This record gives sequence, C-alpha cells and structure tokens, in this order.
Amino acid sequence: MNTRLNIATLEPQAYKAMYALEAYLAATGLTKTQKELIKIRASQINGCAFCIDMHTKDALKNGETTQRIFLLNAWRETDLFTEEEKVLLAITEEVTLVHQHGLTDETYAKAQQFFDETRIAQIIMAIATINAWNRIAISSRTAVPK
Repeated sequence: MNTRLNIATLEPQAYKAMYALEAYLAATGLTKTQKELIKIRASQINGCAFCIDMHTKDALKNGETTQRIFLLNAWRETDLFTEEEKVLLAITEEVTLVHQHGLTDETYAKAQQFFDETRIAQIIMAIATINAWNRIAISSRTAVPK
C-alpha cells in the first residue's frame, strides 16, 4: 500500500493542532495504561493498522502484557481487565461508534461510579483525538513501519 499524501508536510498547522491535543492529554490525570487502552481499542474498531502497531508497541513499553493486548477486542469475555477499565473500554467503543447510539446513559452512569466529570471529559477527548488520528492515517494511507 502506497502512502497517498503526507498531511504533516502539506498542512503543518493541522498537525500542530493535533499535537496540541496530545500535549493536553499528556497533562491530564489519565494513566498511560488508560490512554493506550483507549488508543488501541479505538484503532481496532476503525481498522487503523498504523495506530494499532504504534500503540501496542507503546503499551508494551509501558508495561502492558501481551495477553491483555491480544484479548483487548474481546474485553467483555475476560477477567483480565478491571471494572474501571471495562467502563473505559465501553465508553471508547460507544464514542468511536457514535453513529450507532453514542455514549449511552447506562455507560455514562457506570462511568460516574469510577470517574468524576473532569476525568470523563478527558476520556472523551482522548477518544476523539485517537479517532481523528485514525482517520488521518487511514485516509492518507500511512504505512506501518517494517
């Protein structure tokens, strides 16, 4: 697969804005594990090979286990994820698949058991950011490094 275009080169101001979102996320209270779970799961849903490759590698560097990464797309069927992580993953799926029904009242109520409103807002922003990166990478056909 050949890369179509390099948006970073063509539109550096757009990338600057995206990197500002990343800087914001780095300053939030979200843990590295939480951020990587969000990034990997949204990228799986969107089919973004570039982002899946990048964020699974990042997760492993941060201490994530291969078993949890392998089972991430089946997180409901395993006890390897905490209840808090399961809520985080449910939010990730519902926001990523916003066209289906969006963030449901049920999932939002569960989230309130683990996170305050500020943290929920940060989670939503993390999900929105990786979804934007997925769309950029897929549309421009960003290649997975060999």
